[in-house]
Amino acid sequence: MTVKTPVSAAPVKTRGIEAARARTAIWLLLPTLIAIALVAGYPLYRTIYFSLFEANLTSPDQRTFIGLGNFWFTTPEGIGLGFLQDPKWWGAVKNTLLFTVVSVFLETVFGMIIALVVNSAFRGRGFLRTAMLVPWAIPTVVSAQMWAYLYNDSFGLIGRGLLGGQAVLANTDSAIWALIAVDVWKTTSFMALLILAGLQSLPSDMYEAADMDGASKWTQFWRLTLPLLRPALLVALVFRSLDALRVFDVMSVMLGNVNAASTSMTGYARQALIDNQLLGLGSAVSVAVFVIIMVIVVMYVTAFRVKFD
Repeated sequence: MTVKTPVSAAPVKTRGIEAARARTAIWLLLPTLIAIALVAGYPLYRTIYFSLFEANLTSPDQRTFIGLGNFWFTTPEGIGLGFLQDPKWWGAVKNTLLFTVVSVFLETVFGMIIALVVNSAFRGRGFLRTAMLVPWAIPTVVSAQMWAYLYNDSFGLIGRGLLGGQAVLANTDSAIWALIAVDVWKTTSFMALLILAGLQSLPSDMYEAADMDGASKWTQFWRLTLPLLRPALLVALVFRSLDALRVFDVMSVMLGNVNAASTSMTGYARQALIDNQLLGLGSAVSVAVFVIIMVIVVMYVTAFRVKFD
């Protein structure tokens, strides 16, 4: 006689609980998703829509459909402005990517060093944590104006004193490095703050076990700290990269709106949309900036392979 073993109902029950939790999570997230759709989704849709038209900012209802003419000339008559054929646009892309890569890399390295220092126990740690946020707390316009005076070739401490009267900000090739230095000075503390939050979430018993096994501090950093900091580093890098790719204010103050248009992608978009009143062209440039940012964020997530449980 064959005895049939009863099938356990535990997996079915577990799947039911997980499905109920998923439905609850969806209902809880629904208001936020609706708010995002209204605040971000609809403006993005309108931007993509206007990028296909030739329109003026003062009279958006009087528009002519030109397809991809704002991105590239599509007819022999050259209807549309085709910013992808403009060398100034590609110069702005190059400068923005250079600014982003160098500044974010330096801010991450220096921010990691500062976070490791202030995460250790020593006298005055609380004061140092507060003091390191001072550059970040200063409004960007104020700090940019301050650095513009320092870089001035006539009376600036850096431009006149250290560089011997060189007009650093007058040339885009040299100005981009001056702007990177300003951004690193201002935003390194923000990166340090985000990394410090990740460091404080790491379990201390793990390092105690590593000390008992004889692992050096350098080995602990590479084998324990960095791998466990990947989620925090991803968040920090995404935030800073998004901010750096959209940089405009510091360039506008230090270089002026005209030079900022040839230095950053957002400056180029502002010139098309605000200065030239070209709604279609400005929208097309904004779409291109959005695509570039989205690709870089996807690259970050893919490279770090982080799973948020």
